[in-house]
Order: sequence, then structure tokens, then C-alpha cells
Amino acid sequence: MNRENFASFAESSRPGGARLLGLDLGTKTIGLALSDVGRRIASPLETIKRVKFTPDAQRLASLARKHGVGGLVVGLPLNMDGSEGPRAQSTRAFVRNLAPILPLPVLLFDERLSTAAVTRTLLEADASRARRGELVDKLAAAYILQGCLDVLAGLEPDPDSDDPG
Repeated sequence: MNRENFASFAESSRPGGARLLGLDLGTKTIGLALSDVGRRIASPLETIKRVKFTPDAQRLASLARKHGVGGLVVGLPLNMDGSEGPRAQSTRAFVRNLAPILPLPVLLFDERLSTAAVTRTLLEADASRARRGELVDKLAAAYILQGCLDVLAGLEPDPDSDDPG
């Protein structure tokens, strides 16, 4: 994931200041998070219980329309050494299959340790096991999306800078 990928995604996904939708794809659920229109803050949205691809994709398309989404940030589950395993390949296949149903720009964002970080936070907050189960996927999606928003914000020129470029 290089700077050009982020810059291209930021440019192609910005019609009218549209929001971004973050996805944490799991085998049983899809955690969702939504950015504000200014693309500064990610908020957990919901968790979709996965059934089959088509109804899952239709639900995502419906939510994207409802919230004025201009692009998708999908967590890419890389191995700790940065290589791609079966889960990353599955994520790429999901994105490819989703494109005809939800034709929006997509950025795959490294999601290593996102679920672990969110789970640790929930444990520190003394959330019950059941409550953690309810929250972890959409919070992981928000964690992934916020990481992306932070990178995108770093690409924008500083308005206080005297440097024209």
C-alpha cells in the first residue's frame, strides 16, 4: 500500500464529499464503520451476519446508498510477515465479486492486529464476553477505517503551510 494508491483512492472516491465505508470481513460476520463527510472520524455502524454472497452484497449496496458512500475501505488480513495467505485471497475475491453490485472505488487496508487491539480495549473496559462478541467486528471496522482516514489526512496539504507544493 503506497502513497499513490492512497492518493488515487482519495481522488476517485470524493464525489461531493462522500463518506467512506469500512469493512472488516470475517467468515461469519462483516463489521461495518462509516466516516463523517469530512473524512476525519470513523464510527462503528453495524455488524452483518453473513448468509450468502448475494444478500450480503445487496445489504452493503443498500447501506452505501443510504449513507452516501463514495468508497470502500476493506481490511486486508495480511500475515504478520506482510505476506498474503488464504484469508487475504478470500478478501480479494470478495472485493472482485462485489464490484459489479457495488461499483465504488476500493482501498485494501492492512488490518493486522486490528481485532486484537479492539479486543484488548474491550477487555480493559471490562466488557462481558457477550458484549465483546456484539461489538468487536464493527469496532474493528472502525479501527481499520480510522487508520485509513489518518493516512489520507496526511496526504492533504497543510493549509497553514507557506509551501505551495
